[in-house]
Amino acid sequence: MIPPQEASARRREIEDKLKQEEETLSFIRDSLEKSDQLTKNMVSILSSFESRLMKLENSIIPVHKQTETLQRLQENVEKTLSCLDHVISYYHVASDTEKIIREGPTGRLEEYLGSMAKIQKAVEYFQDNSPDSPELNKVKLLFERGKESLESEFRSLMTRHSKVVSPVLLVDLISGEDDLEVQEEAPLEHLPESVLQDVIRISRWLVEYGRNQDFMNVYYQIRSSQLDRSIKGLKEHFRKSSSSSGVPYSPAVPNKRKDTPTKKPVKRPGTIRKAQNLLKQYSQHGLDGKKGGSNLIPLEGRDDMLDVETDAYIHCVSAFVKLAQSEYQLLTDVIPEHHQKKTFDSLIQDALDGLMLEGENIVAAARKAIIRHDFSAVLTVFPILRHLKQTKPEFDQVLQGTAAGTKNKLPGLITAMETVGAKALEDFADNIKNDPDKEYNMPKDGTVHELTSNAILFLQQLLDFQETAGAMLASQETSSSATSYSSEFSKRLLSTYICKVLGNLQLNLLSKSKVYEDPALSAIFLHNNYNYILKALEKSELIQLVAVTQKTAERSYREHVEQQIQTYQRSWLKVTDYIAEKNLPVFQPGVKLRDKERQMIKERFKGFNDGLEELCKIQKAWAIPDTEQRDKIRQAQKNIVKETYGAFLHRYGSVPFTKNPEKYIKYRVEQVGDMIDRLFDTSA
Repeated sequence: MIPPQEASARRREIEDKLKQEEETLSFIRDSLEKSDQLTKNMVSILSSFESRLMKLENSIIPVHKQTETLQRLQENVEKTLSCLDHVISYYHVASDTEKIIREGPTGRLEEYLGSMAKIQKAVEYFQDNSPDSPELNKVKLLFERGKESLESEFRSLMTRHSKVVSPVLLVDLISGEDDLEVQEEAPLEHLPESVLQDVIRISRWLVEYGRNQDFMNVYYQIRSSQLDRSIKGLKEHFRKSSSSSGVPYSPAVPNKRKDTPTKKPVKRPGTIRKAQNLLKQYSQHGLDGKKGGSNLIPLEGRDDMLDVETDAYIHCVSAFVKLAQSEYQLLTDVIPEHHQKKTFDSLIQDALDGLMLEGENIVAAARKAIIRHDFSAVLTVFPILRHLKQTKPEFDQVLQGTAAGTKNKLPGLITAMETVGAKALEDFADNIKNDPDKEYNMPKDGTVHELTSNAILFLQQLLDFQETAGAMLASQETSSSATSYSSEFSKRLLSTYICKVLGNLQLNLLSKSKVYEDPALSAIFLHNNYNYILKALEKSELIQLVAVTQKTAERSYREHVEQQIQTYQRSWLKVTDYIAEKNLPVFQPGVKLRDKERQMIKERFKGFNDGLEELCKIQKAWAIPDTEQRDKIRQAQKNIVKETYGAFLHRYGSVPFTKNPEKYIKYRVEQVGDMIDRLFDTSA
């Protein structure tokens, strides 16, 4: 049971808590009443605000709609006014631009094209909006007149400013074609830059707005003429230079010009002159032999003229490639892309046809030359053909995209030249074999026959054109291997051909040697010719070329030379046999000679003297041009005769076989040697 005091205290504590809770509850109740009041006030305010917003909206929306309408109306008015101004401007285009169109575009192309743009727009407007209006006809007429003026200006600019490329510049360009720096220093400027830009703008306008392609015909006709004239000018330059100075102009020699870059000398093709010069070197060593005759026309006399014509044509071919490349670069700026190939094809036709015609004339002249056995003229085909084949890749590249007929012109010319060249080689070999043995054409002194020198000269010329000549021969082969022949194959063909010519020449020389009645002179003739051939082969690359198919050719010719020397030496037997020991009488020393023995000794002396004098007189007029061979033959013969005569003189010189010894002992041994030393010397 709880004590009373604790219960009283517990009650007071509970009463205090209760009082506090009541106070808290009273506070919460007051707060809720205030919150309710505030809520009612806020709801009242919001309701009032909503009412006012609705009233404002009802007042503003009509005003906004009216404002929008007014703004739209204003914009429509402004657009209408702008359209009216734009339309009205088209009616003034003709009057505003007529003066400019009438005066033309010269000197003010930019302004002129601006006026043409206005006229074009006016035409389009009237066509779309008022096709029956007189204004349309007026601006159309003005547009056509303006277009014609632009076409005329295009022609005028091209005509006035297109210049022929000077021959000197072309020679510089060709001679320096491997020098990139030189090319950059001297580009071909067909048109001044400002003029070119005007031409480009006009061409683009005519294509885009003028719907006109006639200007392309104007372009190619003018540029074609300049291209053709440039090449013809170069050819004429070579002719004039050669006629005045004998040598075509080379930019590497004096007469330098400020506007012409200095170049290395023009690379001239291997022509007849090179072989001529080589044979002149042979003649300085005693190998020249032009006293004989032949129905082969000599290869001298016209080499300068042939060189000039050949050089001129070769340079014209190179110039065409360079100019065509330059023309195509210029054309790509002026002519629309889809018309470029066709226009370029037309542009180059005249110049290309001129080159091909001249090439065909060269082929035709070569055919005629073959008929009359004038092989010097045929030789001009070789450097030209070689150059054409070397230039063909560039030709093919520059003609890429042109018509098939244009592309096939050069291959056709190359084929024709190969055919005529092969014919020339074949006929030359046959002509060497069949050259007639005409007595009046044979050299009286037994020197080198002209047939030999011409044959060697011709073969020497082929050295400069080994691949070309080999290809000519290969082109005539019917075997399948010839269709894709290698350089080794063509080299073997050329070696076989040269051996064939030398073989034919040797057979002909043997036949010709029989014309001589004196076997000794016949031997000298064959010796001179064989020796000439041998030395010519050795002093050039011919011997290496011959050795490709005939390894022993050099040894064979040496044997032929020695054989003819031995044949010649036998001519002295009729002299030395008189005094040879085997034919001399035998007698005892101190024993008086019998009449028969004395007479025999006299006959031996007389026979020797007469034979020596006769041979020396005859053989002095013979010729051995090769100094080394001449001295060798003299020395060998002198040793034989002096030795035999010395022994004979020693044995019988003091024998009393006659009362007049000076009548029979006419020569001392040294005198005999001196007489032999004067053999083969027409000046002695």
